[in-house]
Amino acid sequence: MEHSRARMRKVLLHQLPLLIWLVLLWMLLWGAFSWMNLVSGAIIALIVTRVFYLPPIQLSGRFNVWWAFRFGVRFLWDVLRASVQVSWLAINPRSIPSSSVVAVPLRSRSDLIMTLVSISISLVPGSLVVEADRLRAVLYVHVLNTRTPEDVDVARADVLDVERRIVLALGSRDDIALCTRKEQP
Repeated sequence: MEHSRARMRKVLLHQLPLLIWLVLLWMLLWGAFSWMNLVSGAIIALIVTRVFYLPPIQLSGRFNVWWAFRFGVRFLWDVLRASVQVSWLAINPRSIPSSSVVAVPLRSRSDLIMTLVSISISLVPGSLVVEADRLRAVLYVHVLNTRTPEDVDVARADVLDVERRIVLALGSRDDIALCTRKEQP
């Protein structure tokens, strides 16, 4: 009995940042910081974390500001460039867009990295993650304007480049080694 209480305390302490964030979010949604919102938010946060239990995300414990900045600048450039390309495809009367679903095996096995890559890819116009195979770390990405096998290879390389930039910004040392080593012929 004492062991289960200690375990419960350890789980609650581990989830304390999440619980605090959920309570703050609850109070922001109600638009008022009151005792009633604090108590009801705490109750809702406890219920949500118990009913919808998710495994904890393994953080690497590192964050590189320079690589995060580079990722952000490149991401904004990708969004701008892709917006122009998709707009041109939409208004060009001679263009018949073709598309492909491309399987991209990621090098990192981190759920957080996979999620961040999926979000980043889906926010760029002309590409959308349609499925993520968590067990094999494979993203299936729908890519617009892929007419040749070389276009598919470029799309795959773009996804892997996004993964590399995210890993360099906040990945573990092992993930960095996997994403930056040169492929052997």
